[in-house]
Amino acid sequence: MTDTHTLRWCDEDGGWLELLDQTLLPQQIQFIECRDVETVAEAIEMLRVRGAPAIGVAAAYGVVVSARRALSQSAIEFRQSIERDIERLAATRPTAVNLFWALEQMRSALDHVSGDNQAVSDQLLAAAHGVCEDDKNLCQRMGMHGADLIRDGSTILTHCNAGALATAGWGTALGVIYAAAGQGKTLRVYADETRPLLQGARLTAWELSQANVDVTVLCDGAAASLFAAGEIDAVIVGSDRIAANGDVANKIGTLGVAILAQQFDVAFYVAAPTSTVDLELASGDLIPIEQRAASEVTEGFGRRTVPDGVQVYNPAFDVTPHRWVSAIITEHGVARAPFEPTLREWGTAIPAGTQA
Repeated sequence: MTDTHTLRWCDEDGGWLELLDQTLLPQQIQFIECRDVETVAEAIEMLRVRGAPAIGVAAAYGVVVSARRALSQSAIEFRQSIERDIERLAATRPTAVNLFWALEQMRSALDHVSGDNQAVSDQLLAAAHGVCEDDKNLCQRMGMHGADLIRDGSTILTHCNAGALATAGWGTALGVIYAAAGQGKTLRVYADETRPLLQGARLTAWELSQANVDVTVLCDGAAASLFAAGEIDAVIVGSDRIAANGDVANKIGTLGVAILAQQFDVAFYVAAPTSTVDLELASGDLIPIEQRAASEVTEGFGRRTVPDGVQVYNPAFDVTPHRWVSAIITEHGVARAPFEPTLREWGTAIPAGTQA
């Protein structure tokens, strides 16, 4: 794991949120000072902070930023201002359910705290710290449960970035890899580039190399040849939303990897906290899929690669049917098909990170 933090709360000078600008990696390590909610919202929308759990934690701290900015207002205006900012944060990205889960935690905290504006602000900060610490604990638990599925000497394919950069802890999918490596297992990781914004090449490869994990980057279209050659033992990915039946939304291109894993009889694992499970959605058909700007495809890194006037299809995510998922790894353990009974049981359980 890299020692570079993805986000943190800074108490000095009234308090503010610091985010690692992931759009600049791996060339630059630069942090953003978020002293107003619009800066937090823009960072989420522009993928300066990304990964479902990290988005949720950032949004939780964004509510605290809102409270700190509104301290001088009347008590009624103070709460109304925070509610407006919660709605602004909720509108940043539609697919990652952790965002809405974290904001509901903060809205619940706001509804149940009392005192003057400063006291309410302090209690909201405590609630955001709780969201952050829970995420760290959940990552560790997921990692340990998932590591038991990984054999020594395995070669693993992953898609997009689901590591320390995508969470407040050591990651979901990559957390499994870190935990397995910590058990002394020798692993090799193939990281899909993950077009169009190359989160695999820029972020996953960066943090795995920082952690001294053997990693090789490949073009997304090269994955099939690796499967055909028998080079892949398992696939591990994260998720931005999981439906009640186990259908999984993850970065665009994940569905193609799942089809390859099914064709070549390779285990396809998903690692995500139960806050990623949306029990109100019966299936993945109901998961909203974010459509991103055409410019990410036509000129994502400065040089135009698509002729002017040509239309672009740029969904941020796709949905993998539950029938192609070998197991879902959460903080509570490993779920296998049929997924819904287990996911519903875990969804109503006390969050693992808060248990004594």
